[in-house]
Amino acid sequence: MTWVLVGVVVVLLVVIALLLARQQRSRQLKQDFGPEYRRAVAQHGDQRTAEKELTDRRRRVEKFEIRPLVPASRERYTGRWRATQRHFVDEPVAAVGEAHGLVQEVMRERGYPVEDDFEQRAADISVEHPDVVENYRAAHQISLEARNGKASTEQLRQSMVHFRALFEDLLTPGDDERTDGPRAAGERERSGQQGEQSTVPDQTIRRG
Repeated sequence: MTWVLVGVVVVLLVVIALLLARQQRSRQLKQDFGPEYRRAVAQHGDQRTAEKELTDRRRRVEKFEIRPLVPASRERYTGRWRATQRHFVDEPVAAVGEAHGLVQEVMRERGYPVEDDFEQRAADISVEHPDVVENYRAAHQISLEARNGKASTEQLRQSMVHFRALFEDLLTPGDDERTDGPRAAGERERSGQQGEQSTVPDQTIRRG
């Protein structure tokens, strides 16, 4: 009888430990992904499925060779962005296209694959840039409408603002130097287991 009680207690302790571990993982994912966590849960309608997807994203990005931009590259890209903003005054649609392309160039140089479809690129970016990935999605959608001539001047301006949010985040010191992002959290988790915004000109657009 005593051994049966001991067995029951052991099983209960294991179950409690598993529940606590799961709660801790959930808290960590919420902290790391922020608004992207809430978006994933809303999209899937299920917390467990959403958390699995976010964990899979993090594991995928951990395999990339993400690297910081050297100072010369940051300066070059900053200059090109300023030129794109100036171009916006006369040719807003073209400037939005340039901004989109510039963001992809920075992503490629940082080590992100850009050959995949947009949704995959956004998912990859969300791992280390969860606070601005929604800007990226919004900017991309407007740029698609712009190609079809359906975007208003204000929408085009907003697209530039959204692209700039991600652009500036990508130009900051590299992801490998960060200690608070999801990628770093994944590395800490594995280690533990093994041990135990420049501005778009508010000028009137000249139409030619």
